[in-house]
Amino acid sequence: MKTDMSQKWKLHKNLPSYRLVQTALPAQSLAYLLTIIFFLSLLILLYVPWQQTTMGFGRVVAYAPLDRQQVIESPISGRVVKWHVHEGTRVKKGDPIIDISDNDPNFISRIREEKNALLQRLEAARAREDNIRSRIISLRSSRGSAVDAADSRRMMAKDRVRASEQAVDAAKAALKTANLNLDRQKQLWEKGLTSKRTLELAELEHTNAETGLDRAKATYDAAIKEERALYSDTGKVAQDAEASINDAKASLASAQSEVARVLEDLPKLEARLSRQETQEIFAPRDGTIMRILVNPDTQQVKEGDGVAILVPDAEDKAVELFISGNDIPLVGEGRKVRLQFQGYPVLQISGWPETAVGTFGGTVKLVDITDNGSGNFRVLVIPDRDDRKWPSSRYLRQGVRAKGWIFLNRVSVGYELWRRFNDFPPNLPMDDPEMKSLLDETGSGDKVK
Repeated sequence: MKTDMSQKWKLHKNLPSYRLVQTALPAQSLAYLLTIIFFLSLLILLYVPWQQTTMGFGRVVAYAPLDRQQVIESPISGRVVKWHVHEGTRVKKGDPIIDISDNDPNFISRIREEKNALLQRLEAARAREDNIRSRIISLRSSRGSAVDAADSRRMMAKDRVRASEQAVDAAKAALKTANLNLDRQKQLWEKGLTSKRTLELAELEHTNAETGLDRAKATYDAAIKEERALYSDTGKVAQDAEASINDAKASLASAQSEVARVLEDLPKLEARLSRQETQEIFAPRDGTIMRILVNPDTQQVKEGDGVAILVPDAEDKAVELFISGNDIPLVGEGRKVRLQFQGYPVLQISGWPETAVGTFGGTVKLVDITDNGSGNFRVLVIPDRDDRKWPSSRYLRQGVRAKGWIFLNRVSVGYELWRRFNDFPPNLPMDDPEMKSLLDETGSGDKVK
């Protein structure tokens, strides 16, 4: 059977139709060579370095917030009278932009009158405060004098008490002497050794001594009562003086409160007057009037309404990119960035930044601590000093769209393909101490390595 099959095969090879469909030997060799080159290329690519990046979209902004696009607001309510600029006008700081007229021509004069009245209230309140302070000083001085006078009267009453007490003792001694003399005269009268007149004089002296003792006791009692009354009066004088001082202090607090209220209202009124007097709006910074928001000569504006949009001149530019929250833990200050600006032709291969053409270098300066409400985080990128300069302000204006690739770590192409097939995040930055400690705590460090 094998012999028959071999004969049939040789017979088929000799057929003209078979020779027409048979692959030529050089073509077979070329196919084998290309296949080998293809698989060798794949094998080599598995070990070729690949730069991991995370991509974001954003726009060109000024680095300083004050240099970014801003709306010029009206400080007062009124009617637009005159425009000094139009859209596209270049302005310097302090150049007039718009004149606004108040709807009520007497409004400013009334505010000034209100301010004058407030100043008069302040002056009167301060004068009242000074008068009350002087009154308190006088009351304290008079309180000391009144208390000293009351103490003096009390000491005088105490002296009178001592004098009355001594008078009582003297009256008692005189009565005792009169009693002895009366007894002696009675004995002598009974013996006939003295006269009736002498006995009567002794009785009169005894009666006078008793009367003197009663009078001395009455005087002593009166002195005691006077001393007690003056002692109570001393406390009352001190209390009355303290009550007057406290009343004056309450009046002083009221005057100080009035001064504080006026001082609180005065700055508000002055600010209101200052805003109302500012009927001409000036450019806050050097820049260009991008858009006028109100119609000239006719439109009414309210306080705080925007009248124009100013784009300040800014040499220090930056790009704000919005990055997905999945990659934001890997993005930190100092990361290198490649930027593509709208309108500039570019060739950028994400994993091989060395081959990029038309891109500009940048460095991550700031990463917002919270998202923008959509799960994306803002990353502020500034020019890389080691790279070529960004285009000038004439060509690279604020608001130009930009695309950025933030560099992460370098890995092999094989690892990158494996990561993408498994939908894993980019390689974690193991040179970050905080990331290392986090991985050690979670026990996932070995897995990442």
